[in-house]
Amino acid sequence: MAEVIAQEKQGGKQRKKLIRIDMTPMVDLGFLLITFFMFTTNFTKPNVMDLGLPAKDPGPIPIDTPPINEKNQITLILGKDDRIFYHQNSAENLNTGNLKETDLSGMNVPKLIAEAYKNAPKPENFTIIIKPTDESSYKNFVDMLDNVSIAKKERYGVTDIKPWEQKIYNELTK
Repeated sequence: MAEVIAQEKQGGKQRKKLIRIDMTPMVDLGFLLITFFMFTTNFTKPNVMDLGLPAKDPGPIPIDTPPINEKNQITLILGKDDRIFYHQNSAENLNTGNLKETDLSGMNVPKLIAEAYKNAPKPENFTIIIKPTDESSYKNFVDMLDNVSIAKKERYGVTDIKPWEQKIYNELTK
């Protein structure tokens, strides 16, 4: 471990003592401690959400595929300042009176989705459509996907806001 080497100085009476410390056991102990703490530490697992994306080339859409009925879907528009708007209307029927507003606090969005699903004529075709605006934040988009996951609905889509929806949205936010 440690050893003291006595060495006489040439031509004098003084002795110089050299001390040499062997650091090998200390290094071994350090590696043992590092290994111990690495094996006993819990590594954090990343929390991820499975986002189902369409295939690269889904092929042509069959002509006989009917469009989604407005009562069989709910459209959620993500706006600026954490504002969320929703509707179940077609382009002809949408106005400032039936584009309603909600927020992400509590269980508002999952309740809206559950109620729309319950009132859907064909629940097996019920679809949630998320439309973020250019003014919305990424955090709101992720929160909305979390709410869809909480509502346990697997049929949803993300698309751009349509011009007729943008017009009504602009009227409400000004």
